[in-house]
Amino acid sequence: MRLKGKVALITGAAGGMGAETARLFAREGAEAVVICDLLDAEGAQVAAEISRAGARGSYHRLDVTDEPGWAGLVDRVMADHGRLDVLVNNAGISGSAFPDLYARDAWDKLIGINATGVFLGCKYGVAAMRKSGGGSIVNLSSISGIVGQGYLHPGYNASTGAVRLLTKSLAAQHAKESIRVNSVHPGLMPPMRTSGTTADPAHRAKTLEGIPMGRPGRADEVASAILFLASDEASYITGAELAVDGGWTAV
Repeated sequence: MRLKGKVALITGAAGGMGAETARLFAREGAEAVVICDLLDAEGAQVAAEISRAGARGSYHRLDVTDEPGWAGLVDRVMADHGRLDVLVNNAGISGSAFPDLYARDAWDKLIGINATGVFLGCKYGVAAMRKSGGGSIVNLSSISGIVGQGYLHPGYNASTGAVRLLTKSLAAQHAKESIRVNSVHPGLMPPMRTSGTTADPAHRAKTLEGIPMGRPGRADEVASAILFLASDEASYITGAELAVDGGWTAV
């Protein structure tokens, strides 16, 4: 029970890696798992699964770019549970659905959701964790935050790269407050709802040629990495970037 008694908040948790992480947290003994997303029916369903697994599951609608929304949500979590131990900033959109690589509206959307959303989550998460006596923040970035690719809107590389260095900055700032901040960088995974080019079978087959393990990753494999960083097993790890990519960034 690696998260026994802990209260966790996960954004973008109505499906994919966020939902898998929420389910895993419940199985690992979390006292409460707060599900956040804009997909109300799916989010409520995941929260119900969490409750059946023995944790207190709840769903809250959250636009991660909305600062008052973040403030209200974290206040609600503290009122309901008295603490926040784990924050997983998972919400994000793909950079492969924008054919015009210099579209300003795409840039603004990618930076807003993928980078500013994480910044706001950290802002209010840190404030809550100070009151809780510490905690663990896990920010979802991407291998695209480590290296560039020629088929994505540059806003995706820029936004996920911002998450990578934001993580390191906050890790350095808050380490003495017992608040750890780390990032996870998935490689080729099942397509996101917002995927474009990267969901095309031909494109995925070509990408697989550059992955030493020769296969795409699974959402549960990312969830396991998040669990490790969220747990006390990673008590001396902060500011780290963990690639879950089958070796893609190693070659």
